[in-house]
Amino acid sequence: MSLQRLNADAPIETIVTAIRRDGGVVVQRALSPDLLGALQDELAPILEGTPNGMDEVFLGTRPRRASGLFARSPHTAEVALLPVFLDAAKAILQTPVKAWAGQTRVEVVPDLQLSVAQAIQIHPGQGHQPLHRDDTVWMWRHPDYGREARLQIMIAVSKFTADNGGTLVIPGSHRWDDERMPTMEEAVPTEMAAGDALLWVGSTYHGGGTNSSDAPRTGLTIAYDLAMLRQEENQYLSNPIAAVKAMPEELQRLLGWTVNSTFMGWVEIDGLQQDPHVLLTRPEFRQVGVIDPV
Repeated sequence: MSLQRLNADAPIETIVTAIRRDGGVVVQRALSPDLLGALQDELAPILEGTPNGMDEVFLGTRPRRASGLFARSPHTAEVALLPVFLDAAKAILQTPVKAWAGQTRVEVVPDLQLSVAQAIQIHPGQGHQPLHRDDTVWMWRHPDYGREARLQIMIAVSKFTADNGGTLVIPGSHRWDDERMPTMEEAVPTEMAAGDALLWVGSTYHGGGTNSSDAPRTGLTIAYDLAMLRQEENQYLSNPIAAVKAMPEELQRLLGWTVNSTFMGWVEIDGLQQDPHVLLTRPEFRQVGVIDPV
């Protein structure tokens, strides 16, 4: 079994249906040629200056992983706001719940946040990553919680093949309970042209593949998470305030500079509990103690 392949102009409902059924989907031509070229130009020098990993068990010693990209790579922000990704994340993650507020029954819809943005370049000689679920970072339980915590995107910045480390995925594994062990025999490599994207939910078993080719493969991964969960990559410290202030408001709020629908994230300003986005409008607001990414 392999994941369905759909074009980027397919209806969001069709893309979401495939993800809910199989745990993931490949979206072809998700990035325009111009956006792909700009992203390649931005990420190349960043990755060139990034050291290889030092974790022989999980992250590997041959991949290069560059983070803090919303401040370092302006086109990463453009990718994160593409409707094909953002609308799919909203459809999958924003499942409402009913709650009592006194004697009134209210519906609460969870907000989204951007949690991870990382360029991953797997170099020749790197073996496959252990198969895992991304939502393990929150110790998510299956099927106990009955909802997804994350929609993850992997954009092929260069071509993905079975030989160069194309992401391994076990279709249908998002329906497994926590006792079933994933095996490599069940995993299929994701093959994509540059500009295609793999979308999968946090409960789907996956991992980086083995690169037995003679060239690196490069991908950009972005995670959309439920806003009431802690970000995997601390975006408040990864992105200097000067860079955040220059971002579109939609991106600022997705990075956490907002009060969400469950009133999480407020800050006291002028003696009142307020939306932290107010701080970004104040010229005197400066971040202290954060090292700008290089």
